[in-house]
Amino acid sequence: MLKRKEFILGAAAGLTLAAAATAGGVINWPGAHAEPQAVNRITPVPANGDSFTPPPGAPNSFATIFEQVAPAVVQIDVTVKVDQPQGGAFTIPGLPFQFVPPQGRGGQGDEPQTTQGAGSGFFISQDGFIVTNNHVVADATEIKVKMSDGRELPARLIGRDPGTDLAVIKVEGNDFKYVSFEETAQPRVGDWVIAIGNPFGLGGTATAGIVSAKARDIDPSGYNDYIQIDAAINRGNSGGPTFDIYGRVIGVNSAIYSPTGGSVGIGFAIPAETAKAITERLMRGESIERGYLGVQIGNLTDEYKESLGLPAATKGAYVVEVTPDAPAARAGLQPGDVVVSLNGRAIDGSSELTRAVGSAKPGDTLRLELLREGRRQTVNVRAGTRPANLEVAGADNGDGSETPSAPGAATGEVVEGLTVAPINGALRGRFDIPEGVQGLVVTNVSQQSRAGRLGFQPGMVIIQANGRSVGSASDLKGAVEAVKGAGRPGILLLVRTPRGNSPIVLPLQDKN
Repeated sequence: MLKRKEFILGAAAGLTLAAAATAGGVINWPGAHAEPQAVNRITPVPANGDSFTPPPGAPNSFATIFEQVAPAVVQIDVTVKVDQPQGGAFTIPGLPFQFVPPQGRGGQGDEPQTTQGAGSGFFISQDGFIVTNNHVVADATEIKVKMSDGRELPARLIGRDPGTDLAVIKVEGNDFKYVSFEETAQPRVGDWVIAIGNPFGLGGTATAGIVSAKARDIDPSGYNDYIQIDAAINRGNSGGPTFDIYGRVIGVNSAIYSPTGGSVGIGFAIPAETAKAITERLMRGESIERGYLGVQIGNLTDEYKESLGLPAATKGAYVVEVTPDAPAARAGLQPGDVVVSLNGRAIDGSSELTRAVGSAKPGDTLRLELLREGRRQTVNVRAGTRPANLEVAGADNGDGSETPSAPGAATGEVVEGLTVAPINGALRGRFDIPEGVQGLVVTNVSQQSRAGRLGFQPGMVIIQANGRSVGSASDLKGAVEAVKGAGRPGILLLVRTPRGNSPIVLPLQDKN
C-alpha cells in the first residue's frame, strides 16, 4: 500500500509560483532581474501555433465518446439491512460514525433497519446482463437499476466473486445498449481513459484522465493486477467502467486511495482481461472455484535474502506457515521454503504465486520449484479447492493479543539475549504450545538486548534459523556463528508468535 507521506511530498512538489500579466502592465517579482538564464528549460511549442488545440493523438473532445457509451452505464441502488445493537444506534456502511434513529423508529423489538447504498454498473449484453462490483451488491436485499434515460428497473443477482470483487446482475429485457471489454490491446501508461459512473448519487458523470500505472498490488487476496488511473472516481463510482478513447472497456472501477475520502487522483480499476473471464463465467451460472495450497506466504525481502545468504537477484515467495492437512502439507512443503517457480513460470513474489495458484483448477498438479536450506528441490502438489469462507488475514500489528504468561524461573541457555530451551511436556503446558509445534521455546528475554527491543516474548517458539530447523540451543548457536562467520549482520528466524508464524530478522551482536 502507498504511504501517505509520499502523497504529501508529491502535492507540495507540484505547487509553483508564476508571474502574472495584467491589463496595466507586468508585475515584477522581487529578484526577477537576477534570475539566471534558463538554458535547459524545455518549452514545448504547439505545431500549429494554437495554444488551445490539443497535440496530435489527443481528442478534441470526449463528448462524442460519452454520447456513444453513456446509454450502457447505469446507476445501481441497493437496500441493505443493518445490524442494530441494543440501544438503538447502528452503523451505516461507508460512514465513520454511528447513527441513532428518531425515537420510536428502530428501537429494540422493531423491524430490522435498512439503509440505502449506491454504485455503478454497465450492460455487457443486449439481454440485460450488468457488470458491477461485488461490494456494491453483496449484502443487498433489493437491487434497482436506473438507466440514462431515467427508467428504473428491478434487478436480480446472477453471481458474484468476492476474490476479484466482481458481480453480475440482470434486468428483464432484450434491447439494451451494451459495451464490450477491450481484448486486442493492453492500455499503456499515459493512454487516455474516461470513467463514467454515479459518484455520490450524481448519475451520468464523466471524468477523464490517463493510465497512471499498471499492475498495482493493493489487494491482500492478490487476484487483481489493478490499473491505476487519475480520472476522478469517488464513492458511488464502484462498478462503473473505465473506457479507452475508442469506447472500449479497459477496466472496472473498484477502489481509490484517499486520505480524505474523496478523489485525489489515485483510482484503481480491475483490468478488462480479468473482468471478462470472471463475468462470462458468472453469466453462465458457474461458481468461481480457485486452486488452493494452504500456505501463508510473504515476499522474499532483501533483508531475508541477506540473512539467508541468497544472491541479491533471487526472487520468490517465502513460506511462513503451512496449514495442517492442506494440500501443501500433504506434499511436504515446510515453513521457510522459498517458492521460485510454479509449473516452470518464475515467481517474483507472494502476489504472483497467489494469482498463479488461484488460476489453477482444483485437482490440477502444480509443480513447485523451491529453495530449502539453500538447495533447489521440486515438489508436486495437487491443488485443492479454496474454501469459500476463507478470509485473507493481513498481518495484525496491533497489540490486541495477549502475551503468554511465564510463571516460574527461566530455563535454558542464553543465545543473543534469548533464553531458549527445547520444547518438553512441561514447557508445552506452561506456554500453551500446540502438540504439532516443534522448535526452541523462549523462556526469558533480556530487555536490553536487540531481541528484547524487537519485541520477543517468553512463550514464542523459534522454529527455524536461516531456513534450518532447530531443536536445541546448540543448533541455534551454530546457525548464529555461521552467519557471523559469513559476515552477515542478522539471522532470519521463523518464530511462532501469538498471532501465528512470523519471519523475523534478528540483528546480531558484534563478534568477539
